[in-house]
Amino acid sequence: MLFKKSQELFKQAQKIIPGGVNSPVRACRAVGMDPLFIQSAQGAKLYDADGNQYIDFVGSWGPMILGHRHPAVLTAIQAVLARGTSFGAPVDLEVEMAELIVKTVPGIEMVRMVNSGTEAVMSAIRLARGFSGRDLIIKFDGCYHGHADAMLRTAGSGVATLEIMSSPGVPQDTVKHTLSLPYNDIETLTETMQACGTEVAAIIVEPVAGNMGLVPPGDGFLKALRELTLQYSSVLIFDEVMTGFRVSPGGAQELYNITPDITCLGKIIGGGLPVGALGGSVEIMKQMAPQGSVYQAGTLSGNPLAMAAGLATLKQLQSPGFYDDLEAASSMLARGLVKAAAKTNVPVVLNRVGSMLGLFFTSTPVNNFEDAKKSNLDYFAAYYRTLLQKGIYIAPSQFEVMFVSGVHQKQDIETTIKAVEEVL
Repeated sequence: MLFKKSQELFKQAQKIIPGGVNSPVRACRAVGMDPLFIQSAQGAKLYDADGNQYIDFVGSWGPMILGHRHPAVLTAIQAVLARGTSFGAPVDLEVEMAELIVKTVPGIEMVRMVNSGTEAVMSAIRLARGFSGRDLIIKFDGCYHGHADAMLRTAGSGVATLEIMSSPGVPQDTVKHTLSLPYNDIETLTETMQACGTEVAAIIVEPVAGNMGLVPPGDGFLKALRELTLQYSSVLIFDEVMTGFRVSPGGAQELYNITPDITCLGKIIGGGLPVGALGGSVEIMKQMAPQGSVYQAGTLSGNPLAMAAGLATLKQLQSPGFYDDLEAASSMLARGLVKAAAKTNVPVVLNRVGSMLGLFFTSTPVNNFEDAKKSNLDYFAAYYRTLLQKGIYIAPSQFEVMFVSGVHQKQDIETTIKAVEEVL
């Protein structure tokens, strides 16, 4: 494949956009190439500026669970365009969205719409601190909760990809209130809570880690989080920006039967448009302004276009058999990838939860960030570049995941497996 137009656009972009991209991982530095510029998309396919076609397993980093340009989503957006794009005032669609989220997600009784996952987490942290009267936050190594100052300690996603362990511009007085512990380490968590649990405002976690590659929660890990936060009257926050409405209709909390105090959502609930949300019990959520004194606001919060696209998406997910079909496609892909690796001498670990998959080039199980960092990053970079030439589009980082959509067909999966067999 030739990428002439993408390369020309990237040269132009670098003159006027820092690094030539508006989100760091997109620069593709970790895989030793320049980024592709995407021209269009349809279903499970992407088309770049040079007209090359790809089977897409990035899905706009998770939101496109229905695939690209789903008719129901486009129709909903077009209907709202006839009304306007933004009002800065309440609209009926945000009420309908809130009702659907409350009905579906176990831990949410009230919900506040925001504009991004980062904003949802930032607001959830403030709310937890305001509700508890405490300052200390516990997170976990390799979990990414957006780029707010307090969450950039030992984070995953682009921070891990670019090997940035701490960012200039983040005051030490801010991160000193954030502790980062090993993911899936119940013993260290218990010891930490025994030492300072009465000072902990909240524990925030990706219930299924998707920003150090895909790492499922170990046996008893989420249960321990729930029990310890209850014991020390701390708030448990599930960052389900990635897992919400993806690993099950009610997210990871439904899948694992663990109910948090606050849930952060994003991605799928916007149907591909910018969105975020935080929700929880009435007791906690009523502390937010204007009902309470914990302040949060947003000019475009509850934007009618995002609400329309998100509502259309969530309604499609309620179709009978949707999640069963998604599981079948995801399972088929996972089995094929494992089988392909078994035919070679390349050490591979594959983790999967529902339609989220993580492939690591390592010989040891991956249960936390330290395990994930043992992966052969050079091999991944070569793997990425060769797959791209074969028309398979995955995230340009070992520390991201593959997303399967409801429109990936059997032929798409078989083509992908064959390509991987040829690459490994």
